Amino acid sequence: MSGKKIKIGFLPFYIKLYDDVGTGARARGRLSAFYEILVARFEELGFEVVRSEFCRVASEFKAAIERFERESVDCIVTWHAAYSPSLECIDALSATDLPVVVLDTTETYDFGSTQDPGEISYCHGIHGVMDMCNLLLRYGKKFAVAAGHHAESDVMQRAAGFVRAAVAAQALRGSRVGSIGGSFEGMGDFFVTDEEMESHFGVTVVYPGESELASILDGISNEEAAREVEHDRENCYEIEPVDPAVHLRTAKNCLAVRHWIKRHKLFAFTVNFRTVASTGLTVMPFMEACKAMARSIGYAGEGDVLTASLLGALLQGFPGSSFVEIFCPDWKGNTLLLSHMGEYNPNLICRRAGMKEMNFIFGEGENPVVSYGCYRGGDAVFVNLHRTAGGFRLLASPVEMLEVPEDNFETKVRGWMKPQMPIPEFLEALSYAGATHHSVLVYGTKPEQIEFFASLCGLPCDII
Repeated sequence: MSGKKIKIGFLPFYIKLYDDVGTGARARGRLSAFYEILVARFEELGFEVVRSEFCRVASEFKAAIERFERESVDCIVTWHAAYSPSLECIDALSATDLPVVVLDTTETYDFGSTQDPGEISYCHGIHGVMDMCNLLLRYGKKFAVAAGHHAESDVMQRAAGFVRAAVAAQALRGSRVGSIGGSFEGMGDFFVTDEEMESHFGVTVVYPGESELASILDGISNEEAAREVEHDRENCYEIEPVDPAVHLRTAKNCLAVRHWIKRHKLFAFTVNFRTVASTGLTVMPFMEACKAMARSIGYAGEGDVLTASLLGALLQGFPGSSFVEIFCPDWKGNTLLLSHMGEYNPNLICRRAGMKEMNFIFGEGENPVVSYGCYRGGDAVFVNLHRTAGGFRLLASPVEMLEVPEDNFETKVRGWMKPQMPIPEFLEALSYAGATHHSVLVYGTKPEQIEFFASLCGLPCDII
């Protein structure tokens, strides 16, 4: 999905009765114009929209949805222009594998006692929504609903978020995650077997072949690596003077990982920094982990294929996502420091990143050049995929990332996260739920959208 616009099949509902009694033609012109306003709003939000004629009877719904499938839309968004009997649409909607998001909105904002009663003809789709959603539930078809006035609320953004969640869920099954160096010995919370990844999530774990990474690394030219170095210098300032030879070595290792990802069509990967030197690489590719996330390739540290796959999926719908760890509590400020050794999504930082050579004492690799950034302020959702005795579950929590104009952590990945409850309660809730110490931070979404993602993945979701 990276770089490709999400495509919506926008399905308008109507009722044949109105056409039969002669009232439909007059209303249809205005409703069609409003439909185009909604199309334009979705396009402004970055989607490609496949239009449909107004559907009234089963054959029309069937034809419209079959067309959406032929045109490979990612999600169906429904809109009731008027009441529409649910038995006309339910067979086609429940039969398609496409996810469904219900947009419940009207053109008229004020429907108080002084409104013209004639406006009812243009604004009464709500009971058609209720009729259809009842049938969707009875037929076992998962869906999400966003209700509100199209211009005087955030309903379009919420509908868009549900669409993005649906796209993310679709990306997970059938995907491939790479593992370089295996799992960190002794870390049990996120550990899953390859067989469990396949059976529970439909994700295939891919490992480098013998000498594969070393061979790719040997094939990286000085010219290609020099271009990568120049790219780094354009995007990062030097915290300390960087040795050109160390930087060139780092760039070659990062490019080797990038070529390996492309060769195996991976949507996510993980690297175990403890064993990286035994894989054919010579340095830990911290900078490539960052650049990969910026390209919507999932990543997690320490051989964590579970969180890497989660992030890889979420990035397809929500590019403002990153791998994170909670590091330290700020009891006084009621915030939590998010950090890691050198992995973050550079699209999400508040100012230019810095870079320096790391004294790599954590494994057998040579020193790498590493970049560091500070997460920008804004609303986000903290997401964690974990396993309990009852199986896999997702956790979503609304948080605020603080705006940090300056700080003393120049040589660290950092960001300060404020939950919507005191941090002692929040930390207790995370541990009682069973959250792992590896998580995903998603800007620009809401917990209910992550909950919809979870439902489409067959996961229970707890909102904290």
